[in-house]
Amino acid sequence: MAGQELQYRTATRDDIEGISALMALAIAELQKPFLGDAQIESSRAIMGLDTQLIDDGTYFVVTCRQALAGCGGWSRRATMYGGDKTPGRSAALLDPGRDAARVRAMYTHPDFVRRGVGRLILSVCENAARKEGFRRVELGATMAGEPLYRACGYQLGKRIFDDTGGAPVPILMMWKTI
Repeated sequence: MAGQELQYRTATRDDIEGISALMALAIAELQKPFLGDAQIESSRAIMGLDTQLIDDGTYFVVTCRQALAGCGGWSRRATMYGGDKTPGRSAALLDPGRDAARVRAMYTHPDFVRRGVGRLILSVCENAARKEGFRRVELGATMAGEPLYRACGYQLGKRIFDDTGGAPVPILMMWKTI
């Protein structure tokens, strides 16, 4: 849409309610072409907001004319994906000289897909990780997110199936040198 201006800022705990609602909507709507109902429900158990990212100052919200258009962030911690309630999380700090930073919890509101929201978040995350000395980034992509990540230079690592939520959900492990 002509004249739309995307703006981003660092997320705060005051944003949690809006971010959570956006995530729920994105999981429910944007995964439909790729996953069955049971897999979408299972996705709710393995995806979501990791408030550690907000507390670390590495999570961002994107707005368009004050509407929440998307969110996403990066992490200097070991957890690859998942929200506060996802089992197996690790807050261990990564070593920028050895490890890859993590791009985490990227979601776009269905009304704003293909309008540059994801590209903006990736750019902000990659630049911030680079400033902290990271030379690579990794992420766990959904099937819906894969085309964006490939278009932004991410390489496919391996495909896993996470069945923590009951039904197996495909997650594409991807990486990029920054």
